[in-house]
Amino acid sequence: MASSAPILSTPAEHTFDDDHVPTTPTSRLSDEQLYLQYEITRTVSEIRDGRWKRIALQFPDEMLVDAPRVFEGLCDGLREERKRMRVVAQDVVETANEVKNISLVEEDKGLNGRDSAQEEDTEERLCILADTSYGACCVDEIAAEHVEAEVVVHYGRACLSPTARLPVIYVFTTKPMDMDTAIASFKQTYPDKGEKVCLMADIPYHHHLSDLAKSLLGEGYSSVFQTEIVRDPSSLLPNRTLPSDVQADAEQLKEYAVFHLSSPPTSLLLTLSSRVKNVHIFPTDQSGSKEAPEASTAALLRRRYALITRLSTASIFGILINTLSVSNYMTALKHCQDLIKAAGKKSYVFVVGKVNAAKVANFSEIGGWVVIGCWESSLIESKEFYKPIITPFELDVALTEDKERIWGGEWLADFSALLGREKKIGSKTTNVADANDETTATNDSNDAEVPWDEQSSDDEPPEFDMRTGRYISQSRPMGRSKAIKTATTNGSTGPKADPAPASSVLVQRARGDVATVNGAVSPAAQFLREKRTWQGLGSDYEISYERDEHGKIRGAATEEGRAGVAKGYSVGDDSSRS
Repeated sequence: MASSAPILSTPAEHTFDDDHVPTTPTSRLSDEQLYLQYEITRTVSEIRDGRWKRIALQFPDEMLVDAPRVFEGLCDGLREERKRMRVVAQDVVETANEVKNISLVEEDKGLNGRDSAQEEDTEERLCILADTSYGACCVDEIAAEHVEAEVVVHYGRACLSPTARLPVIYVFTTKPMDMDTAIASFKQTYPDKGEKVCLMADIPYHHHLSDLAKSLLGEGYSSVFQTEIVRDPSSLLPNRTLPSDVQADAEQLKEYAVFHLSSPPTSLLLTLSSRVKNVHIFPTDQSGSKEAPEASTAALLRRRYALITRLSTASIFGILINTLSVSNYMTALKHCQDLIKAAGKKSYVFVVGKVNAAKVANFSEIGGWVVIGCWESSLIESKEFYKPIITPFELDVALTEDKERIWGGEWLADFSALLGREKKIGSKTTNVADANDETTATNDSNDAEVPWDEQSSDDEPPEFDMRTGRYISQSRPMGRSKAIKTATTNGSTGPKADPAPASSVLVQRARGDVATVNGAVSPAAQFLREKRTWQGLGSDYEISYERDEHGKIRGAATEEGRAGVAKGYSVGDDSSRS
């Protein structure tokens, strides 16, 4: 039985007592371990080289215990560097004045247009970013800009997605691993010493790969490739370098197996599943285990494909913006909106922080969600969500027509790679970004191409739910209208008249009417009117005012309100009334 309350709970009578505030446990790292683990010396050097004066330090939750000591270590290191540079600059100036009788400080000021010596002596300001706006793997540029930071130092494992605005210093930190067990596991997994194997690891274990590769070469393995970390999520091996033969021919990657240290993110596992021969994962959390089981993604892919077919008939999509730091996220948003619009469906955009079931359950009219985030956090697997959540790649597959939807099990986690793909539409191959707003159609009289939104919807095939077989009548709420033609004076059909421009005049509409957007009924407004049983607090009451005998609104009497704090209120001078 617990002897004290949980850390997030305190007794009511001690709410305002400072001595009952929960304390954070102290770090167990020594000073030397701290400097090595958080690479304080390298970080100080990069900050000085970049001449940044406002620095944001981003820690994941599990590393916040070390944040104050890292902060102090960086401040001490930067202070020592400034002191050392002042001494060096003073010695150089004195020597130059004695030899050439010139002032290097004045010369530097004339070349750079500013007093660099004074800038070097300016104290750096550091700020700790604790609670991240999005996932801990992403660089929190939003919080960094709130403190006007010029650079972000990101600690812990990272998704390495390209940032949009700020430079980043990555400190991956390190975790220990039993090297002898890893070598024995590799030899047991790959008895053939000529097997082509790519060595990969989760970022905190990446520093072990060089020793592992040297040991395996000494054991006689001749085709082992050690990957290096690069910032390229769209690579065939996301954020990793490629073997030389794979750089020349991407198909050669299918001949390689992957030996991965520690469990990879699910999105990485799905990406690798269709690109390499097989993936074996060495569990670093099981001491002494030589087993490196082969990863299987068949069940997960089947489940994801079931979600895709389920959402192929959804009429309203919600687009969750789960990042404002990854570059090209606005391009990805436009891409998803165009895909949804081209399918005759409606979309709404939501900017969220960390996605949870309670947030998205507030919008019951949304038939499915699309997450635009970093390539690791976009894949959300949970049964708690009211409606399915898919990625931009899955949206592309879901909105492909049934007769053209062919999925060979490939997976694209990074939406930057999705934006550059080519997609075949009808008999014409176009870029995905250009194919969203038009499609190829054949006219009855000639083979002229007609824009999608000008085609008649009378001959569209019906849509059925692939799971239940039921006909879906509201799959395209923003569907195409029938082509409009004008009759000439002799009764023949003439060219289509230009549509009248949309009016921007404010028109009062009767209570209960459904809103329209460019002549089409808003699905959300229709849902609110017909299906929502609760439309907000007080929505079932009419607003009314008390009026006097002359019909004027009568104001309520003014009363003295409560004063004090939540621990004990008082009304006026009467402390008994609380």
